[in-house]
Amino acid sequence: MNAAPHADPIAEARHQLGNYLRIYTAEASGLQGLVDQLADDADNIFDRGNMRGHITTSALVYDDRADAILMIHHKGLARWLQPGGHHEGLQALAVSAAREVAEETGVVDLSPWPCAPGCEAPLDIDTHPIPRNPRKHEGEHVHHDFIYLYRLSAPVQVRPQWSEVDDVRWMPRDEFGRLPEHRFARLWHKLDARLSGQLRA
Repeated sequence: MNAAPHADPIAEARHQLGNYLRIYTAEASGLQGLVDQLADDADNIFDRGNMRGHITTSALVYDDRADAILMIHHKGLARWLQPGGHHEGLQALAVSAAREVAEETGVVDLSPWPCAPGCEAPLDIDTHPIPRNPRKHEGEHVHHDFIYLYRLSAPVQVRPQWSEVDDVRWMPRDEFGRLPEHRFARLWHKLDARLSGQLRA
């Protein structure tokens, strides 16, 4: 994935959020906090020290050969998650998500899921609370996670970043759909819609 810069990540976030809400209108109320923060606190929305909330990026990486999804077992949160983390610098949001995949799992041979022209938007935007972390001197805050869908381009051996993760595995798609958090059920249904050709956004 080419780590090309994006001139204005705030403008990109606003643009993609607008596209996303046109596709997923039923999710508008749950993303009102992000809408408000992009309106009145945008200059600090990528600052990980902003305890009101900040934008993160992650990726759902799908291997169609194995019908499986790349997952990490997060060391700090002690649960299975898609690879992701804080946005750094001026990278485009989708590129930031691919960078996190490479750092946490060693998987680099990815292809963005194709979408129709003008439909640029993440697969999902998930606003969720993050607990207080005294070790990092962080209070409770919110992550506005922009989640991008990638397809694995070729078989690859994972190389976990052991400082951040306890494990990395390809989780079968049906097992992913049974994870207890509501957001994974939502992601499963969105991925299923892409696989069945119902949505190319």
